Amino acid sequence: MPSSLGWCRPEELVENLSSVDGAAKLKALRDVKNQIIGNKTKKLSYIKLGAVPRVVDILASESEAPLLVQSAAAVGSFACGIELGVKTVLDSGALPHLLRMLCNGDEQVVEAGARSLKMIFQSALAPKNDMLQGQRMDLLLTLLNSTNENVAEVAASVIARCCETSMQQHALLNAGALDILVNLLGSSLKRREACLDALRALVKNNPQISMKLISVKQGGALATIIKFVKDKSPRTRLLACMCLANVSCACPSSYSQEWEVRTDMLPILVKLLDEPGQVGEEAPSVLADLVANNEELQKLAYPINAVEKLCNLLHKDSLQPNHLQGVLVALSELGSRLEDGRRKILSSEVAALSAISNVVLDFTPHKTVFFKCGGVMQLIQLAKSMDPLLRLNAVWALRNLLYLADMSVKRKVMEELTVATLISLIHDPEEVVQEQALAFVRNLVYGSVESVQQIFVEDGLILRAVVQQLRVATGPEVCTQGLYVLSNVAAGNGFHKDEVMHFVVASFQEACISLNRFLQDMNNSQLRVAAVWCIMNLSYPDSPGVLSRIERLIHAGFLLQLQNMTDDPCLDVKDRVQTAVEQFMAAEISL
Repeated sequence: MPSSLGWCRPEELVENLSSVDGAAKLKALRDVKNQIIGNKTKKLSYIKLGAVPRVVDILASESEAPLLVQSAAAVGSFACGIELGVKTVLDSGALPHLLRMLCNGDEQVVEAGARSLKMIFQSALAPKNDMLQGQRMDLLLTLLNSTNENVAEVAASVIARCCETSMQQHALLNAGALDILVNLLGSSLKRREACLDALRALVKNNPQISMKLISVKQGGALATIIKFVKDKSPRTRLLACMCLANVSCACPSSYSQEWEVRTDMLPILVKLLDEPGQVGEEAPSVLADLVANNEELQKLAYPINAVEKLCNLLHKDSLQPNHLQGVLVALSELGSRLEDGRRKILSSEVAALSAISNVVLDFTPHKTVFFKCGGVMQLIQLAKSMDPLLRLNAVWALRNLLYLADMSVKRKVMEELTVATLISLIHDPEEVVQEQALAFVRNLVYGSVESVQQIFVEDGLILRAVVQQLRVATGPEVCTQGLYVLSNVAAGNGFHKDEVMHFVVASFQEACISLNRFLQDMNNSQLRVAAVWCIMNLSYPDSPGVLSRIERLIHAGFLLQLQNMTDDPCLDVKDRVQTAVEQFMAAEISL
């Protein structure tokens, strides 16, 4: 019978990890490992139960291959995908035991240890500096030449993750890493790609090491990497381009054929944008590095449809945050120096952002990426464009950015947008822009009392602009969004409700919004729904001052109007009218 059908309770499994019975211990290891693979909830549960230190104890004390393989696999699973898992594994002292496994005579043990190390070093918590000390660095460099390709790949992968600072890069250089990695470029595909990845990291933002790579073997190493740009493997092509782009960024014009190489790389990288998986996800960032600050390369990118391909990627439903960031940065770089190109890029980019906005409305990582890439400021600049289509798409994207956003996002957007710019958009000459600007305000004030309060900054200029539009606008779409702004404000506290009342039931005609005009508009049910929502929120039971507000609303004739709408042909209107009338009637009993 499979072990999965005979699992004990988690507490019992954790106890069995310390069993003196080797068979029971092995079964517990397998069961824990099988339960936590791909299951974050299970991982967190077993971490809380103290499973990780017990698994590491097995790594430290056992010599039997099956126990070592299963314990290393479990450690790797705990470290895969969650930072708490990595921290717990490291705090439990797993690293030296995993490194020792790499020298084991059993190939299965070696590979299990290597896989776990690879998972740990995918995390920002990995002890990079510790790996560059004494015997550990020597071991890493020795393992690059391991006959076991998987081990050699992990060694190169760890080296690539240990090159984040100039000090780390020079420590590896001084230990001979550059020469070893170059010598392995003629190896098998797997080892070669791992070495290219390490070289890419070793030269990044480092002019001295970049120059050394150029001169290794009298330029032979560089020639080999240039050759790989046209390799049949997409991953090899990408890594070679990464390496060469990093060299060019660190040392511009550092070798004679650099311009020719860079122009050859451009169409190759554009084609790699269409590759599935990791290659396609990383290609936009490499393209951005290649064309950065280079007007000639930016010009060459247009005829080969680089912009169109990048914009098409924005239409994908499942774009990961890092992929999205790369696309946005590449588009930004392609338009950074060319005025004609910038217009084309920004127009395409914003249209694409609008097209995907319904997919990413509440996807917080994407919103974070927009801020990180300066995307919000770019949208705001577009919102000030003389081109009405650019203004429309920019405001639409900003509107969607605020949909169900938390206060930190709303504050950041308003800090960059400013009240003055928002008011100008509310009064834009184009009705479609007015509509999106009011929808932006609607999302801005939706939710908490703190959100509603934002419409009252700078003496309530935003609210007054909304009210002014409701007085003069004729387009139903504009009026609908304006009414929903008032409805959201009326859903706030007593002060907010009273401020809306000033405009709904004003003591002088010029200040009043004619809600009855919208309630009586039989051509547009959405207007009627939005207007009834305002009344519902103003008359919400048990809110401070509700009896006074309802009395004023009745006196202004709203109860009579609502009673005339109880048989409205629109079910949505009918339901909300019924609710509003019930709120009025309940209050009348108390009056």
